[in-house]
Amino acid sequence: MTLLEDLQWRGLIADCTDLPALTERLGQGPITLYCGFDPTGDSLHVGHLVPQLLLRRFQLAGHHPISLAGGATGMIGDPGGKSAERNLLTREQLSHNVARIKLQLERLLDFKAPQNPARLVDNAEWTAPVSFLDFLRDVGKHFSLSSMLAKDSVRSRLESESGISYTEFSYQLLQANDFTHLRSHLNCELQIGGTEQWGNITAGTDLIRKKLGVAAWGLTFPLITKSDGTKFGKTEGGAVWLDQQKTSPYKFYQFFVNTEDSMVIGYLKKFTLLTRSEIEALEARHAANPGAREAHRALAREVTTLIHGEAVCADVIRASEVMFGGGLEGLSESLFRDVADELPSKPIETPRIQAGLSLADALVHAGLCPSKGQARKDIEGGGIYVNNQRIAEVGRTLTPGDILFGRHILLRKGKRTYALLTLT
Repeated sequence: MTLLEDLQWRGLIADCTDLPALTERLGQGPITLYCGFDPTGDSLHVGHLVPQLLLRRFQLAGHHPISLAGGATGMIGDPGGKSAERNLLTREQLSHNVARIKLQLERLLDFKAPQNPARLVDNAEWTAPVSFLDFLRDVGKHFSLSSMLAKDSVRSRLESESGISYTEFSYQLLQANDFTHLRSHLNCELQIGGTEQWGNITAGTDLIRKKLGVAAWGLTFPLITKSDGTKFGKTEGGAVWLDQQKTSPYKFYQFFVNTEDSMVIGYLKKFTLLTRSEIEALEARHAANPGAREAHRALAREVTTLIHGEAVCADVIRASEVMFGGGLEGLSESLFRDVADELPSKPIETPRIQAGLSLADALVHAGLCPSKGQARKDIEGGGIYVNNQRIAEVGRTLTPGDILFGRHILLRKGKRTYALLTLT
């Protein structure tokens, strides 16, 4: 398949300003393309993966990717996909965010490739020196008010209760100027983005045509959603971040391994660099035995490795096995605490453990058994585990030797019913 055919198969093309012409241009040789992000925080989240991986797919095909940090546009705020105006950040905050995010981009893009290294640029470099009057004269004069009002991102905000400020209304001019600058100075011919960026992208292709008289293209990908139509990348705890200080690698892995069955193959296509044959093989095995969750584990493994590296991913998989009865040997405290966060926890006074607490009493205290009599029956039946080790002695007591990392004792009933005793 050609690159565009592969993107079509993956469901990564929503619209293009001129797909036949772009197809012809890509057939002639490498192209320079860019995708922008506004550094409104100091970390990207999983919602940013599709556009940055799209740049990576082009890079692997021999093209020249540019990731644009919106040091200037980030001070304004893009109205697209937003129901209210963003909080404005200072230049210092934006500079800090860009520096942090570049470390994450180095996982997704190859900035040291010998033939086509990725580049990170900041639009503040060419936007900040331009005066307001010069911007109105050189950029603003090329846009009619009617065409700007017709953009979906603007029209939807005009119809909302909050409306839209002149600041955000001008955002499309700034992004159009970015594309024009990159076309002029770096021979960038293609901009990619989500469907909510269509108006901003076409503003850029129009400005390039009017000011430079050369070709340029825009390509958008669909908004990635869950099966119920809600936005991808959100959990009850908030966004799923690429920064492991904000979202631990374990929770990151769990987010993907818990993907709904109906979405897992689509996510494999969009969020991994696996080939079509590899994904179709996983799809066949998933259809034959969805309960094995092989596709889910492949998705979580590929994305976690991409963002956090092979060693971290191996540790996370090791921690995940604890939930399926795996041993605790060699598990680090930080990873165990990530697992512990997912389990129901019951406090227990340290002196009770120091004195030797009967396992039957502990099971009742933890809520795993309704009575000591039932607890003894469960122990005799071989269905009770302490720190994932099966216990057969009805008279077993919990002692300080059972304490993990100075604070926890892990109890399990059956295959997957856990409770954590936490010493106080």
